[in-house]
This record gives sequence, structure tokens and C-alpha cells, in this order.
Amino acid sequence: METLPEAIERLRAKGFLSDFSAVAGGQLRCEQCGSEFDPAALHIDEIVRFEGTSDPGDESILFALSGPCGHAGLYSAAYGPNATPEDAAVVAVLHR
Repeated sequence: METLPEAIERLRAKGFLSDFSAVAGGQLRCEQCGSEFDPAALHIDEIVRFEGTSDPGDESILFALSGPCGHAGLYSAAYGPNATPEDAAVVAVLHR
């Protein structure tokens, strides 16, 4: 089973070199150019979910995204009870 660091390394090797982060208002920010987008405007290239076998706090999700700004990058978030309000809003749109 692939770990989060292994998935990040694999996707970086495929060209997902930028990072995206959740910001207020349910938007995603491209950390490379600073642009903010509605998550629905990004293309999801791959989703990798990680579920803790005994601890719900280990639940996380990794998205490989292509943004309207032309950058490809990664967005990682906790989901479930440990998600921040910003991450919960973004994941709800991306994981539809």
C-alpha cells in the first residue's frame, strides 16, 4: 500500500510540481502564482485516499490538480472529523 510521502514523490515525478492550499471562502490558491480559484474550475488528474486502519485521525486525501493558471500541483487535506472548515469546503467540491 502506498504511503502519502510515496504518492507525493510519484506525482511530483509526473510533473505535479506546484502546491494548492485551501483558503477562506472555499477557494484553492495556487502557491506558485498566488491565483485563487473555485475548486470546480480545476481539473482533477488523480485522487489518492489514505484511511487509517484504526484511527480516524489518519484519514487524508491527496489530489493531483491542473489549474486554470497552467500550473499542475498537489492538494492534500485531512478529511472526516479532523478537516479544517476550509479543507472540508474544498474537498466537498472536489470529491463529488
